[in-house]
Amino acid sequence: MPTVHLVRHGHVHNPDAVLYGRLPNFHLSDTGRKMADAVAEYLVDTGLPVARVIASPLQRAQETATPIARAFGLPIETEPRIIEAGNIYEGETLPTSFKDFVHPRHWWRLRNPWRPSWGEPFKEQAERVWSAIRDAAAATPDGDTVMVSHQLPIWVARLSFEKRGFLHDPRKRECGLASITSFRFEDGEPVQMTYATPAAHIKAPT
Repeated sequence: MPTVHLVRHGHVHNPDAVLYGRLPNFHLSDTGRKMADAVAEYLVDTGLPVARVIASPLQRAQETATPIARAFGLPIETEPRIIEAGNIYEGETLPTSFKDFVHPRHWWRLRNPWRPSWGEPFKEQAERVWSAIRDAAAATPDGDTVMVSHQLPIWVARLSFEKRGFLHDPRKRECGLASITSFRFEDGEPVQMTYATPAAHIKAPT
């Protein structure tokens, strides 16, 4: 019964508080590297039969995957279907408050939160991520697969599994830095989801 573990990348070095999205050259901070090490240690200590390590093409995901792959003596495979969601705010400075985020200058971008109008449709994200998850589970029926991805793609995949609507408050996503959202498969179908936070003791800089 294979299990696919979706790992969110660790903390990113981002001193200018930019919404980096799919931009290149955003790497893990020192704290993020410690988080990645904590994930690798957790996966080894729990005795999981990890047979593949796959990561989004983005640097922060590849760097998070590195100690995991090293711990299991595996290469890192790159999977574009688990890349970060597209977002029209990419490259802009993050709003400092909710009031700033909903300022009238943003209203056109925010006109449809169900799709959403400011980025890649939730439904399309869920479809591409689940396509990658299912392929990974089918390719490794006797072992586990670790896939290092990003918060929103992981979260919409979970919402899809739980048959919940995609509209949500981003502040309430249960998908912390270096967290693990796992889907266990039986007879080719996901039957159980679990969530772990092996790096919760490592606090991100404020």
